[in-house]
Amino acid sequence: MESPLRPSAEPDFRLIETLAFRPEQGFVRQDRHLARMARTASALGVPFNSDEATAVLNEAVGDTPLRCRLTLDASGVFDLTTGVLAGNPPIWRVALSDQRLASNDLWLRYKTTHRALYDSARAALPEGIDELLFLNELDELCEGTITNLFLEMPDGRVLTPALSSGLLPGILREELLDKETVIEAVLTLTDLKNAQTVYMGNSLRGLIRVEFRDT
Repeated sequence: MESPLRPSAEPDFRLIETLAFRPEQGFVRQDRHLARMARTASALGVPFNSDEATAVLNEAVGDTPLRCRLTLDASGVFDLTTGVLAGNPPIWRVALSDQRLASNDLWLRYKTTHRALYDSARAALPEGIDELLFLNELDELCEGTITNLFLEMPDGRVLTPALSSGLLPGILREELLDKETVIEAVLTLTDLKNAQTVYMGNSLRGLIRVEFRDT
């Protein structure tokens, strides 16, 4: 069945994967990141060559942790930019966004530069807030601007929002689901209120404990 998606007409449209490079271990979850980029490329009809992607990544070298942003344009050309990867804070202060995601928006499933809502929300974070959490039109919990959500419940389960709610299938989320250390579920504000501990996280940063603030 032909995909309903095509590369966006936006100038400089790119597929994106953001990886951590750590001198002692190399690229963190490299295989998972490249596999997701390959899936996105296939869905959008963009050429993807795994060997070329690996060769471009191998240009990143350093003695300190790096934040590496691998992009792929609509013609199949890769580019890599790097920067210093700072350490995580002990806790993130998070607020609920007043904007809603649409659970049926297929673009939410793919990591590309077609993400104006996220970028504008992140650029306008209120003072003292590190991340925003989005809900969808059904009041279901979705994700942050750059993170997935994880709720540690009183019974010991760790829950993460279902893809059907409208969110990116993050690489850290994927790994934790594969290891069966988290469970996918449709979650609401009631679940958030009842959670024993709340984390937001991604492959670059890992899990960061959060506390919620009013804005």
